[in-house]
Amino acid sequence: MDKPPRSFYAIFETLPRQGPGDRDATLRALGCLPPLTSRHRVLDIGCGSGTQTLDLARATDAHITAVDNHAPFVEILKNQLAQRGLGHRVSPELGDMADLRFPDESFDVIWSEGAVFIIGFDRALSIWRRLLRPQGHMVISEMCWLRDDPPVEARDFLAAEAADIVDIAARRRAIAASGYRLIADFVLPRLAWWDNFYVPLADRAARYKATHPGDAEALAVTTRIEHEIEIYRRHGEAYGYGFFVMARDA
Repeated sequence: MDKPPRSFYAIFETLPRQGPGDRDATLRALGCLPPLTSRHRVLDIGCGSGTQTLDLARATDAHITAVDNHAPFVEILKNQLAQRGLGHRVSPELGDMADLRFPDESFDVIWSEGAVFIIGFDRALSIWRRLLRPQGHMVISEMCWLRDDPPVEARDFLAAEAADIVDIAARRRAIAASGYRLIADFVLPRLAWWDNFYVPLADRAARYKATHPGDAEALAVTTRIEHEIEIYRRHGEAYGYGFFVMARDA
């Protein structure tokens, strides 16, 4: 995947979340797992600026390693941890989700919200498996079709933006085929798209466009953001993020 342009990062670094998400959904998924104590190790992959990382840290006693490939996101998370006195519980690191340099069976839980599209759902299930201890858990949210007959406009848009999008049943089959036992799945609510992501994203994009007149890259990035939001406004009932909670077979 090509590196996003500087305008993309300039907008997204100011967001509380870099994608759709919801604290209640994070805690709902977490509630499907056994209680996480200080002896447990969690790996949050594609953590962004760490909103869900902080939610996990506040809700458990586990030690969390949070990995992202964009250094400013890692620094933002470090600053937030310091402000909240959680630096001893969370270790932010710069890393590539396709090439994670941790020993086999290092973690009790692998967590990834809205980031797995970077390498693909099926590939993530395969290459991250070695990092889980036997009977360890993996929690992933990923884009899914919610209708059997999605509108052509939505299909055409997501063919470029989320090429491996499939329905929830196909995700369940992939989980089973990769040697995991599905514990639970649910769909991220529309509130998590609008209030927690698209409303602040639209505001940041509009401000950025207004302060960068004549900047072709800024115009291209903000126009694409506006188009994405409009597609979801029209067809958001047809697609969304599925949250999948699974356990690794021994």
